This record gives sequence, structure tokens and C-alpha cells, in this order.
Amino acid sequence: MSPAVHSDAMSDSNIDEAKGRAKEAAGALTDNDDLKREGKADQAGAKVKDAANKAADKAGDAVDAVKDKLSGN
Repeated sequence: MSPAVHSDAMSDSNIDEAKGRAKEAAGALTDNDDLKREGKADQAGAKVKDAANKAADKAGDAVDAVKDKLSGN
């Protein structure tokens, strides 16, 4: 995975987490349980997205390591 794609993906998950926190806080302030739950779900989704990006990076690193060994680098 290219560094630009990685950065964008990380930014997306950070933005999603921030949105989730804002929704959860707004729900708490307005006593809106649905909004609080939606905020928590957004935060959980951001964590899943972040974990998937990290796994993809590790897989890419492993592929690069095998390529390096096969090419003699």
C-alpha cells in the first residue's frame, strides 16, 4: 500500500472517530440515546477501519520482504 493511501486511510479513521465522539457528546448533552449510540457505533467503525489499515500495511510489508529476498536485495 502506498504511503499516500495509508495516510488518507488513517485520516479517514481519525475523522470518523472524531465525528463519533462529537455525536456521542451531542447525544449526552441533549439526552438523545439514539445519537449517543450512533456516536459509539461511528467510533467502533473507525477502530475497525484503523485495524484493517494496519493489517493491510503489515501484509504489504510481508510481501515486500519476500520480494526483496527473492530478488536478492
